[in-house]
Amino acid sequence: MSARPLVLVVSPGDETYRGYCLEQVAAAYDVVLLTGTEPSWEKPFIVDHTVVDLCDPAALLAGGRALAEQHDLAGVVTWDEWHLVPTARLARALGLSSTSVEVMRACRNKATARALFARHGVPSAASIRARTLLEASLATMTLGLPAVIKPAAFAGSIGVIRVDRPEELPAAFAFASAGASRSHEDTGVLVEEYLDGPEFSVECVTYRGATTAVAVTRKHLGPAPYFDEAGHTVDAADPPLARVAPAAAAAVKALGITDGVQHVELRLVDGRPRLIEVNARIGGDMIGHLVRLATGIDLPRAAADLACGRAPDLTLTRSGAAGIRMLYPDTSGTLTARHINQPFAAHTPWLRQVQWIREIGDELVLSPDGDLFTARAGFYIVTGRTTAEVTERLDTAADEITVTTRADR
Repeated sequence: MSARPLVLVVSPGDETYRGYCLEQVAAAYDVVLLTGTEPSWEKPFIVDHTVVDLCDPAALLAGGRALAEQHDLAGVVTWDEWHLVPTARLARALGLSSTSVEVMRACRNKATARALFARHGVPSAASIRARTLLEASLATMTLGLPAVIKPAAFAGSIGVIRVDRPEELPAAFAFASAGASRSHEDTGVLVEEYLDGPEFSVECVTYRGATTAVAVTRKHLGPAPYFDEAGHTVDAADPPLARVAPAAAAAVKALGITDGVQHVELRLVDGRPRLIEVNARIGGDMIGHLVRLATGIDLPRAAADLACGRAPDLTLTRSGAAGIRMLYPDTSGTLTARHINQPFAAHTPWLRQVQWIREIGDELVLSPDGDLFTARAGFYIVTGRTTAEVTERLDTAADEITVTTRADR
C-alpha cells in the first residue's frame, strides 16, 4: 500500500491541454479518477477510476461516493470549468475540504459575480442583463458604445463580441445568444461596458482566506470584434503583478472563495485594474504550465494540496519567462498543410513544444461561425529570460511554422 495521500480528480480533461495537470498531481499524490470515458493516456498516473456521465449531476455524485467507499480520500479536485459546481457538491457530500457550492455558482455566473464585485467595491465593468434585442439596445443606450455582449455563464470567450455601432447589435445579440444557449446553468445574455486597455490574468492561490498572486499572464487576442485568445506570456518579474495583485485578491474575497487556485481576468484601464471575471480553477491554454516554466511554482500540485487541506508550496524557484501562441489559419477551410521547419526545431532549445491538435483534411472554422474548439490547428511554447525575449522568439518561431487551409466553396 502506498503511504501517499489519495486525491480524487474529477474530469481530467484532454491530454493536450490538461495532461500536465494530472501528471504533476500524480507526482505527489495517488490519484483516483472520475471520468466520462475509459482512461487511456491517464493510466500511468492513476490507481483507480470510475466512468460516469459527467453531465449528469446525480451520476457524478454516485460515482464519487462509490470511489470514496473503496478508497480513503484526502481530497477532491477539478480543473474543468464545466464541473466546478458538481465537484464542490461532491466534496461537501463526502465531508472533504472545498469551496462551497454557492460560491462556485457565483464564480460560474458573470451577472452574480458583477453584483458581488459592486457590493464589495471591486472595480469592474458595468453590466446589464438583456433577455431580448430590445433590452440589449436599451442597455447600450445606458452603457454607451462600444459595448460587449456575452453569455452570462459560459467560457472560452465563446459568444463574446464587441459592438461599436447600433447597426451591429442584432447580429451581435444573436451571436451571444447562440453561445449562451450552450450553457447548462444560465442561458442569459449580458451587455457590458467595454474595458479599453491591455488584458491580463492573475494566477492566484488562496489558502484559508489569504490570496497570493503568484504570476501575471499577458493575454493576446485575435482580431476584433471577437475575443478569441491567440496567446499568453508569463514573466516571473513582470512589473504589472504588483499593480494588479490587490484587485485580484479583492475579487476572490468578494466572491467568498477561501481555498483553491484562481485564474482572475482583468484589464488595465487608464492604468487601473478593472475586473472581468474570476475562474475558480487553473487557467486554460497551458497557462499553469507556463507559470511553472517561468517561476517553478506548481499550480496543479497546489490545487491538490488545497483540496486536501494542506498549505501549498509557493516558493519561487525560477525567474524567467514563457509564452504560448495558438496556431490559427488565415481563413476557414480544410487544413491542407501543417508543418514546422525541422532543422530549426531540432537546433532551437528555447522552442519547448510544438503541438498539433488537428489533422490534414480537418475543417478549421474561425469566428463567427466557429470557436476555439474548431479554429485552432495547434500551438507552440517558447521560453526566455524576459517577456520581450519571449515575444521575439514567438515571432521568430512563427516564421518557421506553416498552417494552410483551402477555402470550402
